[in-house]
Amino acid sequence: MRSLLRAATAGAVTVTAVLACGTAHATPPGPGVSGRVLFRTTVGDTDYILREVTIPAGQATGWHYHDGPLRGYVKQGTLSHFDSTCASDGVYTQGGTISEPAGSDYVHIGRNLGSTPLVLDVLYVLPQGSPFSEDAPNPGCDFE
Repeated sequence: MRSLLRAATAGAVTVTAVLACGTAHATPPGPGVSGRVLFRTTVGDTDYILREVTIPAGQATGWHYHDGPLRGYVKQGTLSHFDSTCASDGVYTQGGTISEPAGSDYVHIGRNLGSTPLVLDVLYVLPQGSPFSEDAPNPGCDFE
């Protein structure tokens, strides 16, 4: 993670984003989903934030997208990731990494379908002052 943070601070990390579709209301994260900031710095007009995110068994992040790219590292558990077509676009186990692009064209949800907590270290590369994520409506999937 230190190498990743150094690369991001140097402006070398780029990541992708998500598209919001549908007319339903935004979906909040499930009960017990939490995050804590481990490190934060601003270079120019970009915030670099390292955050630990915990998703309890059976819970999800809610549908969302990010204003900037991010990279994640699975410290514990398994992340099941779904895009706005309701299809799985990846399953990430302990030690795995994920990249997400920025923007409302990449609406997605992260789910913990396992029986133990999922813990992620996430590096956000955001326009200064942006939130960690933007809520999006469920795009029509039969799960939240």
